Amino acid sequence: MVYMCTEQLVEISKALLTPLIAVVTTYIAYQQWKLNRQKLFLDLYDRRLKVYEEVRQILGIVARDARASYDDLLKFRKAVSEADFLFESEISKYIEEIYQHGVKLCYWTEEYRDSTQAKPDGYDHQKVCDGMHAELNWLTQQFEPAKQKFRKYLNISY
Repeated sequence: MVYMCTEQLVEISKALLTPLIAVVTTYIAYQQWKLNRQKLFLDLYDRRLKVYEEVRQILGIVARDARASYDDLLKFRKAVSEADFLFESEISKYIEEIYQHGVKLCYWTEEYRDSTQAKPDGYDHQKVCDGMHAELNWLTQQFEPAKQKFRKYLNISY
């Protein structure tokens, strides 16, 4: 009789082993899926943060130098080129807006003539100064708006 119980216990254990392995395998697969999803989120976060840092860098150049060169703007445009694929369109539009204001600032900076320089025909010093001031003012006031626009993409609190 004891032999019969042991044999039945072995058979029951064999029968339960397959579902137990399936449950454990499913749990491991689920944990791997969660881990891969977290890695994807972190990779996406890193790439988005890089774009935000580039935005802050170009704004910092403008704030520091009161100008930006065309080279600075081209480097900026290249550095943020993948923003179209990482963010919704609002960020791409905002980046383009920063770029366009930077280009206008470059234009006004090149047009500017001080008192020691010859002024071309039709030169309007006040217009040039107003243009420079408007673009410089807009760009230097973008630190907080940039932070607000990027916040929803860089918020890691759950």
